[in-house]
Amino acid sequence: MPTKLQLFDTLSRSLHPIKVKDGDSFRFYCCGPTVYGPAHIGNFRTFLVQDVFRRTLEVAGIKTHHVRNITDVDDKTIRQSQAEGVTLKDFTDKWTQKFHEDCAQLNMLPPHEEPSAVQHIPQQIELIEQLIECGHAYTAEDGSVYYKVSSFKNYGKLAHLDPQALKTQSTSSSGATNLADEYERESINDFALWKAKKPEDGPNAWPSPWGEGRPGWHIECSAMARHYLGDTLDLHAGGIDLIFPHHENEIAQTEAVTQKPLAHHWLHSAHLQVEGQKMSKSLGNLYTLEDLKTQGHSPAAVRYLLISGHYRQPLNFTADGLKAANSALQKLEKLIKSLLEQANKYPSDWASYVKPDIKAWGIFQSAWDSLCNDLNIPSALGHIFSSSREIGQTTEEKSHTLLQALGGLIYALGLPLFETPEKVAIPDSIQKLAAARWQAKQNKDFKASDEFRDELLKHGWQVLDQKEGYTLEKKP
Repeated sequence: MPTKLQLFDTLSRSLHPIKVKDGDSFRFYCCGPTVYGPAHIGNFRTFLVQDVFRRTLEVAGIKTHHVRNITDVDDKTIRQSQAEGVTLKDFTDKWTQKFHEDCAQLNMLPPHEEPSAVQHIPQQIELIEQLIECGHAYTAEDGSVYYKVSSFKNYGKLAHLDPQALKTQSTSSSGATNLADEYERESINDFALWKAKKPEDGPNAWPSPWGEGRPGWHIECSAMARHYLGDTLDLHAGGIDLIFPHHENEIAQTEAVTQKPLAHHWLHSAHLQVEGQKMSKSLGNLYTLEDLKTQGHSPAAVRYLLISGHYRQPLNFTADGLKAANSALQKLEKLIKSLLEQANKYPSDWASYVKPDIKAWGIFQSAWDSLCNDLNIPSALGHIFSSSREIGQTTEEKSHTLLQALGGLIYALGLPLFETPEKVAIPDSIQKLAAARWQAKQNKDFKASDEFRDELLKHGWQVLDQKEGYTLEKKP
């Protein structure tokens, strides 16, 4: 079984073999969520690609050390917690818990460490002090600290920017506008490492050698990645929108102090579109997992669709795609059930086959090779289905061997199969709509009743009226 994996590297723009530099474990850092609300499916596409990558490493026999941070202090978390009149900790704890719940439903492996920015402010202050000492940062009159971009000669190398043409960080690599920090700075290119306390921050400030304030966003990941994984990571991952300025700034911060590469390898996932359009609140297509569940879609189908395209290509997330994902999962279950029967096993035995310890791939070798070749998930899925057509009636021993290989692939892809259907939880918003419809019907306001019914149907719920009330049923 080949264990050589190769992956596209954003910095060199070429394929490179995956290597464990310390001889023990593959150390990789993933930029995690900013917990000011529920993560949307675009966020989860990136996190799921990272999850499949880690699982593939484990199937290849490579020990992993996976760190993914939580950003629990920035402009958005402070602003929203202040608006809701709750402490920053209570606010971010709530959304961190929601993120963990969504991750579990999407069958994602938890990282080995999940540091929060607030918990690692001392490490961030220490790194800022080092940057000031070596001449790469300076303090403004108000107590803010900035990174001097002109002091780092290789600035722009990850995004392949021309340093001479670099005028501003007004846009990210995805084309989104970056809001400039409203603090004194010597150059428009310079970015904040430490932000002096402002009245609108409320109680959200921490002591530092430069006065009360809070860390800038970019310094958080540099400090936490270095604290848990050392000066140079085996791989750093995130969405394509983080290449510039976030990852570019991480490189400048870390390498200015260590004089070593921040990462040997850079992994970035492309954008997610919804029904052919860019996701945005204004278009109403910024879906969360909860939104999709309310419409009657399973987390398993959501996971399948989000990983089904190549990670370096934009993925179009559609209702038809979710239906196709559900159909594909059913085909896999039918195939596995047939093999289990021929191996004298039951669906409840399937879990024992889903593990990373694989001895031989057999007819599924091409599927595994696809995963090893730049994490080509669509090719791997295609080979799984095409190879399965070769399987007819087989012996108990051969069925067992096939199940072992298939179990390894399903582990790598993280697809949950043969799960016991849970009793469908009815969201509060749906219950309120149904109650309003029932009340309108009792008041003989049939026009309003029909409008509420249509709204429920739009969200994937059907009302079944009875003599003394009603029941709600999720549409398949």
